[in-house]
Amino acid sequence: MEISEKIRTLPTGAGCYLYKNAEGEVIYVGKAKNLRARVRSYFLAANQLANAKTGSLMREAVDLEYILVANEREALALENNLIKQRKPRFNILLRDDKTYPYIKLTLGDRHPKVFVTRRLRKDGSAYFGPYFPGNLAHRLVDVIHRSFLIPSCKVDLNRYHPRACLQYYIKRCLGPCVEGFVSTEDYRQAIRDVQLFLEGKSSELEARLTERMEQAAENMQFELAARLRDQLITVNQAQDKQRIASTDDEDADVFGFHYESDMLAVNLFHMRGGKIVDRREMFWEELPELAEMETWYVDEVESEAELEPSPVITAPEIHSDGEQSDQVSVLEAADDGKAPVFSAATFFSALLKQMYLDQAYVPKHIYVPVDFPDRALLADALRERCGSKIEIAAPQRGGKRSLVDLVCQNAKQSYVQRFRVLQPSIQNMQEALQEALTLAEPPERIECFDISHIQGAETVASMVVWEKGAMKKADYRKFQVKTVSGVDDFASMREIIHRRYKRLQEDKKPMPSLVLIDGGLGQLHAAADALEEIGLTTQPLASIAKREEIIYVHGQEDDPVVLDRRSPVLHVIQKIRDESHRFAVTYHRKRREMRDRTSELDEIPGVGAITRQRLLEHFGSVRALKQTAEKNPDALTAVVNKTTAEKIRKFFADAAEPDEQNDLVKISIE
Repeated sequence: MEISEKIRTLPTGAGCYLYKNAEGEVIYVGKAKNLRARVRSYFLAANQLANAKTGSLMREAVDLEYILVANEREALALENNLIKQRKPRFNILLRDDKTYPYIKLTLGDRHPKVFVTRRLRKDGSAYFGPYFPGNLAHRLVDVIHRSFLIPSCKVDLNRYHPRACLQYYIKRCLGPCVEGFVSTEDYRQAIRDVQLFLEGKSSELEARLTERMEQAAENMQFELAARLRDQLITVNQAQDKQRIASTDDEDADVFGFHYESDMLAVNLFHMRGGKIVDRREMFWEELPELAEMETWYVDEVESEAELEPSPVITAPEIHSDGEQSDQVSVLEAADDGKAPVFSAATFFSALLKQMYLDQAYVPKHIYVPVDFPDRALLADALRERCGSKIEIAAPQRGGKRSLVDLVCQNAKQSYVQRFRVLQPSIQNMQEALQEALTLAEPPERIECFDISHIQGAETVASMVVWEKGAMKKADYRKFQVKTVSGVDDFASMREIIHRRYKRLQEDKKPMPSLVLIDGGLGQLHAAADALEEIGLTTQPLASIAKREEIIYVHGQEDDPVVLDRRSPVLHVIQKIRDESHRFAVTYHRKRREMRDRTSELDEIPGVGAITRQRLLEHFGSVRALKQTAEKNPDALTAVVNKTTAEKIRKFFADAAEPDEQNDLVKISIE
């Protein structure tokens, strides 16, 4: 069934929809209160014309699946799970999956242990946290080891062992693994002290420790009394540092962002007990294609209009009697007909769902810089999950708004540090490259070459460009090797270098600061010969060998440059080399596929060069085209007319029939 026809069978209830490409991969996941109306909005011609990103999605999508749920709240949770499982490239994805640690006390064991974990389980253990910053949990566990002598080793403490480990002998463990080292009563008492310590019940713990210390001193057990005294000191010192997940109404997460030049910086401040205890930075350099262009529309199904994420133009609502309501176009309300821009509301709607829906601890208050339509729905879902009221607010004035503005200012500073303040580091890197490769001046531009082939077939070359600290993809070049047959990397490199820089000479364009070759001495000398033929004897030239990662500089071959594996200079050169290799291999594979599939597709009547190119761009490969023609031939009409689609289907069906030259067997399922 064709995808445009499938939406007629969609239900009008709440659920999630999944768009798939020709390879069967999920490329976009969305939720809807009305599945049929929501999915129909993607197929409006005006929508796709006005929104290039939506059009890009629909050109790639060849199939649609949906999951029906009871209500929109369930759809919200399901959408979050599907996005995290499938990672569709048209959705906003939380790339920073940082989680904060907890301290686990294994109360279900005969001799409980304490250690740091980031995963919560229902196993009878007690969990304390999350801790901000993350290393605080490790510091507290270290304090527990040193002061309370409770282990976190991997030894099975549910049975006794013949001897203790080193931790016992350096007085970092009570030794519950060996029978007779510590009584069960004393060990349980130590565990109770640790539990009070982690629960923050310092006054009760101090009273217990003081009483036991005085009793030990009266019994002249001075070593025990000294240890209890040290524990008292530790408890007093740790009171100001300890932050646990409490029921304090002052616990809050505050978000801020700064968006500029298609790049986004987000800051998250964690407040616990009214104090900022940690700061988290997140960056998006390339937002998903749909994230920049999504906006909001008015949904009139309910008596009161509410906002929901949607493409730019919405489909007419479909009522039970089949009539359509008037659509509301955001484009019509846009000023001067300008295209929609990045929507912070869409972004935070997706971000908060991915951050909190599957977290064990959620603060009572979450403050965001912009309102978004799923805010109340998400708050209700978190309340059901946590069992307590969760406030998600976009404050407009007062102290809370000032706090959000503060976080936004920090986000702007993070943006500047990440995306703008690059010149000093670039300058340092250029100077380091100059020194390491003994160049006359710091390199501004590096051009790197690589050869790719399989046993001499479809030999190609690539040139990638590094300029002022970044790869400059606009200047990448691909070459077909024309004068060399068979396997001869040296001759191939000589031809490409000669062609490239002979052309630069003729066009009177500047030469790069450095020519870098992917290969060893043989490729280096071949490139040097080519440059010498055209009179460029002073051009800086170097190569990097793959396995040894040794850099050979032309004119200094007897003294190769061997850099430390952790050297930033080596990392830059490796990055450039790896990019040239990737680019060459990609081009070689494309040439090979085009060679293999051009002859095949050219045999289809009515399929010319332009149609062939459109089919390959839409479906990605001949294999995907074959699968589509076999499983869903109607999807071919997204590119060609029905007559040509039938010819394509018939061609692949006939090619699959068994004959004397083909070992393929066509299996028909009755």
